[in-house]
Amino acid sequence: MQTTKRISIKKELYRLTLPIFIDIALVMMLGAVDTVMLSRFSDDAVAAVGLDNQLVSLVFLIYQFFSMGAAILCAQYYGAGLRSRFIQIVGISVFVNMLLGMLMSLTLWIWAEPILQMFGLRENLMTDGVRYLEITGALSFFQALSLTFSAVLRSTGKTLYPMLATVAVNILNICGNYALIFGNWGCPAMGVEGAAWATAGSRIVAMLILLCFMPTVWPAAKAGGDAACRSLKHIGVRAVGKIKALSAYFRPFPVQELKNLFYIGIPAMSEELSYSLSQVAITYFINQISTEALTTKIYCSTAITFVILFSTSIVQGGDILVGHYVGQLRYRVAYILGNYVFRTGMMLTLIVATILAFCGRPLLQFLTDNEAIITLGTWIFIIDWVLNIGRVKNIFACGTLRATGDAVYPVVVGVIFQWVVAVGFAWFVGIPLGYGLIGIWLAFCLDENLRGIILMRRWHSQKWRGRAFTV
Repeated sequence: MQTTKRISIKKELYRLTLPIFIDIALVMMLGAVDTVMLSRFSDDAVAAVGLDNQLVSLVFLIYQFFSMGAAILCAQYYGAGLRSRFIQIVGISVFVNMLLGMLMSLTLWIWAEPILQMFGLRENLMTDGVRYLEITGALSFFQALSLTFSAVLRSTGKTLYPMLATVAVNILNICGNYALIFGNWGCPAMGVEGAAWATAGSRIVAMLILLCFMPTVWPAAKAGGDAACRSLKHIGVRAVGKIKALSAYFRPFPVQELKNLFYIGIPAMSEELSYSLSQVAITYFINQISTEALTTKIYCSTAITFVILFSTSIVQGGDILVGHYVGQLRYRVAYILGNYVFRTGMMLTLIVATILAFCGRPLLQFLTDNEAIITLGTWIFIIDWVLNIGRVKNIFACGTLRATGDAVYPVVVGVIFQWVVAVGFAWFVGIPLGYGLIGIWLAFCLDENLRGIILMRRWHSQKWRGRAFTV
């Protein structure tokens, strides 16, 4: 009986993980497609767009402030069967992220050039960089909503819907890049600006697709035996009725749920935001070394994101189930499942990292003919194999501890090590000691592995027991 139960849990894990894997792979492809197609345009375009994408990713992490908190709370409430609290969290997170998205989009549109100047983008890259950031930044509002919708859908086990949206986005982005970067199919050759319009447009489509799937998570939307409507009047009456039914959940306003969202969301965002800011700071150092070093970093980072794809997807699938079990106060099942997720993620990641270490040089030769970039990048891939041991530990521990409600500890550890070890050591070894990008990557390696050891000790201590929001 016990064996059957474990097998069914594993089946559920893989059922959730496969769509997440495809979804994340396609999201990564979205950025990788821009990099590969722009590499045929120029290495300078790759460097400019690479820095822009780091900044836009930083903004996306701000949008995840509420969506990450919503995902954890929704998973626990869904697992415990607390439907009214589930609906309240969904409504609050969508509304707040909508306002936040509008504010950030306006900021990036107005101050694109000063922001890039502040982060040290070289003058010869500024024109392309500003135009790309103006377009993708101004329309990033739609990504704020997409992240919230996707998080809610995944928390209920509906991982297939975000995957379908991402499939559509990638098809549109590839076609848009082909048409607008190089001027195919009768379109003007717009270069970097064309890549920006293709990426931004595909993200808008993703948000609309996810919005169409959102009613499937609301119990109120399923009630009452929905008969087919035969007129616009009937559709309007039904829509108004559903809105009134849902609005009843927010009278009086659920202040405690907003507090819970902040309690999870602020630490979750803070750790991710700290990491992203530290990467921006380190990219500033790399930019001071040379354009070749910056371009190498962009090429290598793009390839390395696919190495961590396996651990990221299985951890996200596992976190959904861990959240469900913690919501049901089944802590032992959550712990056993978490350990299985970690072992599987580590094994798969190191296999892919080994392949990249051996095949890194041919990959870089496909992307560029600059021998300095190819040689430097080949060494980066070798160092990154060791780095991945710590990286998998951090991906697992940060995500899974948050899913249990233990959200503060990973932030404290992350902020200290990311800035003292990663940024401080990267600057010292890379700039004053003169080891350049190699020295900076060694600092990454030290940071990830030290943090990984500390966070895994926290997981195994099981001090996260009793932190469920359903108690």
